[in-house]
Amino acid sequence: MSQLPGKAISYWIASTPHASNFPSLKNDISVDVAIVGGGIAGITAAMLLKRAGKTVAVIDVQQIATGVSGHTTAKVTSLHQLIYAELMKEIGEIKTQIYADSNQAAVERVAKFVEEEKIDCDFSRRSAYTFAETAENLDAVKAEVEAAVQLKLPASFVTETSLPFAIAGAVKFDNQAQFHARKYLLYLAKLIDGNGSYVFENTRVEKIEEGTPCQVVTAAATVRARDVIVATNIPILDQGLFFAKNYPKRSYIIAARIDPVRAPEGMYIGAGSDYYSIRTTPTSDGGLLLLVGGSGHKVGTITNTEERYQKLEAYARSRFRVEQFEYRWSTQDMVSFDRLPYIGKLTPFNKHVYVATGFSLWGMSKGTLAGMLLSDLILGVDNPWLKLYDSTRATPFLTTESLKNNLEVGFHWLGDRLKGLKNSSLTNVAPGEAKLLTISGNKVAAYRDEQGQLHAISATCTHLGCIINWNSAEKSWDCPCHGGRFSYSGKVLHGPPVKDLEPYKS
Repeated sequence: MSQLPGKAISYWIASTPHASNFPSLKNDISVDVAIVGGGIAGITAAMLLKRAGKTVAVIDVQQIATGVSGHTTAKVTSLHQLIYAELMKEIGEIKTQIYADSNQAAVERVAKFVEEEKIDCDFSRRSAYTFAETAENLDAVKAEVEAAVQLKLPASFVTETSLPFAIAGAVKFDNQAQFHARKYLLYLAKLIDGNGSYVFENTRVEKIEEGTPCQVVTAAATVRARDVIVATNIPILDQGLFFAKNYPKRSYIIAARIDPVRAPEGMYIGAGSDYYSIRTTPTSDGGLLLLVGGSGHKVGTITNTEERYQKLEAYARSRFRVEQFEYRWSTQDMVSFDRLPYIGKLTPFNKHVYVATGFSLWGMSKGTLAGMLLSDLILGVDNPWLKLYDSTRATPFLTTESLKNNLEVGFHWLGDRLKGLKNSSLTNVAPGEAKLLTISGNKVAAYRDEQGQLHAISATCTHLGCIINWNSAEKSWDCPCHGGRFSYSGKVLHGPPVKDLEPYKS
């Protein structure tokens, strides 16, 4: 395997290594609202609810903002590549206006928190661009400008940018923002903790029972609350079938030192499917990092993920002449089939369990608006966004994309079981290699590390029984059905599964 660029850690996490020290839940407690998930949706809701006089408990399986919110590009914008022209055709101008207004309000909510609380999180106003390098995507860019101007968004069409290469044209949104996502969320988390409210880390929620009160059950203790918010990227509860209303997409980011003189101003994303995301961020030593993202794919469908990083590295070298790569990381998000997030009740039958998911790769704005909407729902405040994002809305199961995705899920569930039915042996796995094996009729996921130690686990995802697939760059086993991820030793890395994979005992 060729050398990959940079250290395998998100810059946002690497630059805040000791900033979080909340306890794990050890004793039963009672609060007004329990919030499962310490990312941007959960923390935003918790902050707003506490300000309104509610007691809250935020519970995270790892540390605050080390999940999807800690692996973002951290752009805070209502420009979501190209979406407004399409939404106008699909759902009409009135609903598209709500999408525009709510995402723009989320940008300003972040800015207001930063201003009100004096949060040191590298927040800065920036223009956001979606650019077409060639004429191929230029008509779509121009249509986006026209739709965005009609929706009174801060949009214009430009042909010149500070990128070090020519473009055919771009849609530009003024007065958007970027920040250090983890510094922002950790600061808010510290404001939430105390005076009858809590933040718990390293605490896995095993089940949630609706009742009077609701109960959020962990291995060590239970949180009792009138209302519960599940904000775990993909819900850890299968009610509501959100795993079938979205598909999981994985993408990659590299960070390289760049001379500020050569650095582009603003935040960029290419038009079309094979796009790159570009922005810079300041470092604590006064330097500047260039972040280049992209190379996305559906989770669990690509084994040789090193190639994705190498593609980003080649692009950064050729376009920006950078040499020194410092970090690389990957992330994933749930993409909803109508590109609108699901925010509201878990099911039509739930009175006190709420959910937020389907942020479709734009979680900094959509996660913030989810927190705003959920806090209003719990406080009984009328919110004009509710109907558009209603989590129990009729779902477009019969779109081309949703049919294709759910057929693929069925194919993996059945087809992967029929692969390699012939018995194989653990001795066939070489150092540094991972294989799916069939041993005595059991599907086994085996990885032998560089030191020669074998890690053999069940290959059957603990969510709904699909067969997992190897991810070589991350040294993880990923589920192609609903996006669950496990370490090579079987520990859950990403929901919807909540149970680890069992070790294989020969």
